[in-house]
Formats: sequence, C-alpha cells, structure tokens
Amino acid sequence: TRFFCARCCSFGPEMPAVQLLLLACLVWDVGARTAQLRKANDQSGRCQYTFSVASPNESSCPEQSQAMSVIHNLQRDSSTQRLDLEATKARLSSVESLLHQLTLDQAARPQETQEGLQRELGTLRQERDQLETQTRELETAYSNLLRDKSVLEEEKKRLRQENENLARRLESSSQEVARLRRGQCPQTRDTARAVPPGSREVSTWNLDTLAFQELKSELTEVPASRILKESPSGYLRSGEGDTGCGELVWVGEPLTLRTAETITGKYGVWMRDPKPTYPYTQETTWRIDTVGTDVRQVFEYDLISQFMQGYPSKVHILPRPLESTGAVVYSGSLYFQGAESRTVIRYELNTETVKAEKEIPGAGYHGQFPYSWGGYTDIDLAVDEAGLWVIYSTDEAKGAIVLSKLNPENLELEQTWETNIRKQSVANAFIICGTLYTISSYSSADATVNFAYDTGTGISKTLTIPFKNRYKYSSMIDYNPLEKKLFAWDNLNMVTYDIKLSKM
Repeated sequence: TRFFCARCCSFGPEMPAVQLLLLACLVWDVGARTAQLRKANDQSGRCQYTFSVASPNESSCPEQSQAMSVIHNLQRDSSTQRLDLEATKARLSSVESLLHQLTLDQAARPQETQEGLQRELGTLRQERDQLETQTRELETAYSNLLRDKSVLEEEKKRLRQENENLARRLESSSQEVARLRRGQCPQTRDTARAVPPGSREVSTWNLDTLAFQELKSELTEVPASRILKESPSGYLRSGEGDTGCGELVWVGEPLTLRTAETITGKYGVWMRDPKPTYPYTQETTWRIDTVGTDVRQVFEYDLISQFMQGYPSKVHILPRPLESTGAVVYSGSLYFQGAESRTVIRYELNTETVKAEKEIPGAGYHGQFPYSWGGYTDIDLAVDEAGLWVIYSTDEAKGAIVLSKLNPENLELEQTWETNIRKQSVANAFIICGTLYTISSYSSADATVNFAYDTGTGISKTLTIPFKNRYKYSSMIDYNPLEKKLFAWDNLNMVTYDIKLSKM
C-alpha cells in the first residue's frame, strides 16, 4: 500500500504563486510518480487544491505525539542554536573590543617610539657636540704645542749658532791671551800700579787676571778703554758727577761676611738700604732666615761689625708672614711678598707699620713660576738706580719673566715689560741701571750671568760673564746701587760680589 501525505493549499488572489506551487508539485509528482492532485471547495465555498506525495522513507505516518516530539526537538535545537548564536555574538564583541584596543595601541606605540627616538637623538647630538668641542680644544692645544716647538727649535738653532760664534771668539781670545803672556805686556804692570792700595777689588792684576779681563772685553764687545776705574772706596765710578750707570761686564769673586748658625739659614735674604732714612744709615743691615712656614722675624743690625758678629740690635716681628727670598729694603721700608699670595707689602721699619699693600695682577705665586732652584721665588723685588722693581711671571706670559716698575709709596705699577726669558730656566735675577740680568745656575760653582734685558730698548741678549757659586746653593742675589755690589745668600753664607760696569 502506498501512504500519501496530503498538503492542502488555499489559493486566493495570488495566482502566480499558486501556479508555481502547482508546477512544483507536478514536477515532484512526475519525479516520484506517486503524487495525486485533488480540487474541491471547502466548507466556506472557497476552492482548494490538494496534492499528495508518497514518503520515500516512511512506511506510515507518525503519530501526533511523535510529531510534537519532533517539533519540541526542533525548538530545542533552535534554542540551542540561538544560545550558540548569542555566545558567538558575545565572542565577536570581545574580539571586536580586542581589535579596537590593538588598533589604539598600534596608533599610540609609534608616538612613544618616536619620542624615545627623539630623546636618544638629542643625547647623541649632545655627545657629538661635546666630542667636537673636545676635538677643537685638542686641536688648539696641539697647534700651541707645535708653535712652541717651532719657537724652541728656532731658539735652539740660534743658541747653537751663538755658541759656535762664542767658541770661535773664545779660541781667538785664548790665542790673543797666549800672545800677551808670551810678550809680558808692559801695560799690565802700569795698570796694577795705578790701582790704589788697600782696595777690596781685585786690584793686583796678575797675568791670569789680565787674561780674564781681556777675554771678557772681547766676549762682551766692550773696548778696554771703556772699563770703569775703581775708586779708593771700592765703589765703581765712571767719572765725577755722573750716576755710574753702565753695562755689567765683570763680577768678582765672592767675599763671605757671615755664616748662618742653624739650618734655618740654609737660604734667606740680607740687605742694606741704598737710600737710607733716619734713624738708619748706610751701615744698617737687615737679615731674614726664610726656611720655615711662618717667617716673620727680621733681624736688624746698626753696624756692619754687629752683623758680622751676629749681635742684632733689634728684631722686627712682621704682622704677616713673608714668602721666599725676594724682599728688599728701600727708603726706610721693607718690601716683601705676603705668604701664599701675589700681594706685595710695604712695611715701614721705623714705625713698624704696614703702609701699603698691592696685588700684582696675574702674577704667579707659591711655586707657579719660581726660579730654577724653587723656594717659592715667584715674586722677586729689586732695587737699582731708578728705584723699586718687581720681577715675576704670569699665565699670559707663559712663564716668561715680566718686569714692572713700582711706585715705592703706594706700590702702583708704573710701567711693565714682558721679556723672552723663561723664569724657571734661570737661577736668579737682579737689575742694574734699568737692565735685568739673570744667573744661569744656583748650584754650579762656575755659573754665568747669561741674559740681559734692557728696559730702555726692549732688547735682550745673551751673556757669558762668569759668576761663582762658591758654596753651590745661591738662593738670593740682589744689587745695591749705593755700594755698587751684589749681595747674595749662598748655602748658609752671606756674601758680596764686586762688579764692573762699562761707561755709558
């Protein structure tokens, strides 16, 4: 038997749809060959078309309860699918939220990365600028070194040439001296007899002394006729009524007047006033032992005999310590450098009061630009026929000697000269008639007066005037324009040197 599932369709005005449905049923019927179509009015009188198709799988129609079960299963499946759909929607919303967050992060991350890169770039630029600055500084320093090297090489070449010239002139002079010795020149005996007896100068000129004088006249290019004559008092004079100024041509042997008693006198300074004021005289002598860190004592001797015997008439205690061996006495005042400072102080000896203080602009001090022997000799005061001077150096002068004329009342700088003589390459310096002279060595027994700088012309030149360091540690050398002598402190010993000046 065949089972027909009837499907009833009611046709209204929508005929095309009905026709399509009927066509489908016909096709289905043709395909299954079991479909049947019926046409009848319903209870309301409307036409109904009914077709039946045999089920290909079911042998009989299920009961109504089974149909309801199927419907419930379909509803349950639909509910499950709806829940799955809601869960899927929730997951999709979460994914969209994550996608939105990722989009924002991706938009923000380039900005942060860019800021980090900009900071790193700024740091690199700063480092580059620092490196460029350091490079420029190094290039400048290198250029300065090359310039200094070139100057030193030129100076070395010049000195070598001068040395060769001096060697040739020395050889020529030695030959001339030998000739004079062989000839027993009669002028030698006449000159010796012309010197007054009792003079403390090297007055009896034997052959060796004559040879030395002839040699020095040749080396300094000063004719023998221009050498000053000695007076009976032992002072050098160029003639009646003049100042006795001239160029230094000879330094005698040292004469020892006194030896310090203790190691504190290893080095120091001693002096007499070339322009004494009451109550002091030409004999009044002052002495300072400068070994120590708090040097304040100044020993005063009324008479030379007291000085030589070691009996001071008075001891001054300075209001502040002095430094090194550069002090001088001039016109009744002691001038000295204050310890660890570039300040020069004027201390009036009679009233024992400080009258003036002055800082020397830019002057090195406390071991910055000393003489070659050290001793904090950065600032050295000096006196000559023209007055008070200060010898020092500055960073601007790069260690070369700077010379300034000082007003003795207020210590103002009146005029300044910068030389080409390196201060640390010489052992000491003094001034005669406005010309600065330097000593080559403080420890060599046979040193020389090796440089001269004329403030009148601004010209310096090399010299080779012999200078004896008898005790091999000269820490102070000063000129006294009244006595025309050099005062020196040589390894505990206070000595003087006679000198000769050429006639101006």
